[in-house]
Amino acid sequence: MKKLFALALSAAMTLSLAACGSTGASSSAAPAASSGASAAEPFKIGLLQYGQHGSLDNCREGFLQGLEEAGLKEGVDYTVDYQNAGFDDAMDTQIAGKFSSDGVDMMVAVATPSAVACYAAAEEKDIPVVYVAVSDPAAAGLDSGNITGTSDALPVDAQLQLIRAMQPDAKTIGILYTTSEPNSVSTIAEYQAKAGEYGFTIDAVGVTAQSEVTQGADTLISHGVDCFSNLTDNNVVGVLPSILEKTNEAGIPVYGSEIEQVKLGCAASAGIDYVQLGRQTGAMAAKVIRGEAACADIPYETIDAYSTYLNSDVLDAMGISVPAEIAANAVEANAA
Repeated sequence: MKKLFALALSAAMTLSLAACGSTGASSSAAPAASSGASAAEPFKIGLLQYGQHGSLDNCREGFLQGLEEAGLKEGVDYTVDYQNAGFDDAMDTQIAGKFSSDGVDMMVAVATPSAVACYAAAEEKDIPVVYVAVSDPAAAGLDSGNITGTSDALPVDAQLQLIRAMQPDAKTIGILYTTSEPNSVSTIAEYQAKAGEYGFTIDAVGVTAQSEVTQGADTLISHGVDCFSNLTDNNVVGVLPSILEKTNEAGIPVYGSEIEQVKLGCAASAGIDYVQLGRQTGAMAAKVIRGEAACADIPYETIDAYSTYLNSDVLDAMGISVPAEIAANAVEANAA
């Protein structure tokens, strides 16, 4: 009899504790429900930037501006997990894989290697991907599927015209590029196809890693090129100050591809505005976040407008005179 009573008492206590647990769960959830907070969770964005330099930073900052201009508020409508791969392809792949396993709602990639890594990691789960600063989306395989973004295709004709105007007697343009970066390969091909129209030949030196870039610069200097034209190649831009040390010593001007490179010490550039490119991308992403469109239904976009940027300090040191018609419409980009 005592045994039966003990069992009954134990069962009663178990039921009582279970009821208390259930009541506690309900009461803890009640304040959130009554607080007026939205039931919708903020949209989770995993933002992967290939490396840190001025143009990529401008892309990221412009992207966030674009979301804000579209009326979205960080912390309310979306959250951002920002990661930087440090120009490391293996790290790119690792971070993109973690975004996928974390269940982000969208991956945003700054630069081609990050876009390729994100698309590969997102494809199995059909996570939308939005990229910024991919010069040749088709060559990189980023022009179809649940992906969209903006292209920073360089205005090659404008750059060649600028160099010819600044250096009327120049014959050979040296260019450094990464052989595994599709954007750089396609841009080199465009330079080689168009250079003859402006009386130039192209001396292109390919590298496979950032550690080879300064050696490549030494090679071009030894070839006696008249100038360098710098692409948006991330491995090259990542060590641009080291390249400029060598070219300045040799008295060879370097023409950049956007304003931040000119601020660093390139002589001039015909280039696009990377903040504006980011803003344009943010506006596209906002449509996806709001459910107004799917990435697959938004064709990638290219900015056609460009500006001419000059660094007068560098040009003076190089003894290069700026034609009046160029100076009248150019933006001064000396380092602050």
